[in-house]
Order: sequence, then structure tokens, then C-alpha cells
Amino acid sequence: MKTQFALIVEDDPDIAVFFSEALRDAGFEVDLARTGDAALVRLAASVPDVVVLDLHLPDVSGTDILRQIRADTRLAGVRIIVASADSSRAEELREQADLVLVKPISFNQLRDLAARLLRVD
Repeated sequence: MKTQFALIVEDDPDIAVFFSEALRDAGFEVDLARTGDAALVRLAASVPDVVVLDLHLPDVSGTDILRQIRADTRLAGVRIIVASADSSRAEELREQADLVLVKPISFNQLRDLAARLLRVD
């Protein structure tokens, strides 16, 4: 069975580590991008199974990254979890994301929902 790959796009170092650990616990191989530009570089080089995406990032916003992922046919199968403290903005993106989670997010919640997303296929 292929190892599932997750890209965590989060600028807060503590939250990034927390999200990474939750996804690793769910069985994912994890890469981390702390800026919007870094996320776009990683997305150009790979196709993750899941992207956990903060909305407020340096360089390029999470909203713009979400739009670019959805516009790229190469990334059509990527599952996106928007994870943001900005509940109103996150709700506006609900139709474009596979899941919208409002921070604070529990370790078990993120781990279990990410694993469930992949079983939906």
C-alpha cells in the first residue's frame, strides 16, 4: 500500500508541528511549508494526497493557494482541509475545500478527519 503524503501549509511554528504530528499519527508522510511561496514551490514539484491549509500566510494567501490548486488539473485529486481561526473567511471557502476546520483544532480531530478523507474514495 502506498504511503499517503500530506502537505501542511501553516506559518505558526507550534501549530505546524502539532498538525504534522497529527497527520503522521494518521499514517501520512508529511512535508511542511511555512509561507505561501514555499507551498506553491512544493505543489509544483509534488502532488500530495492531502493539503492542510491555513488562510493567513506570508507571501501568498491560503485563499489564492486554494484557487490555484483547484485550477490545476494535475492537482485535481488533492483533498484540501482549510484550517483557520478566521471562521467567516473559512466558511466562504467551504464549497472549494473538502473540509473546513476552525482553530483551535484538536489533535484527534485532525488526525481522524484526514484519515477519513482518504477512505471516502
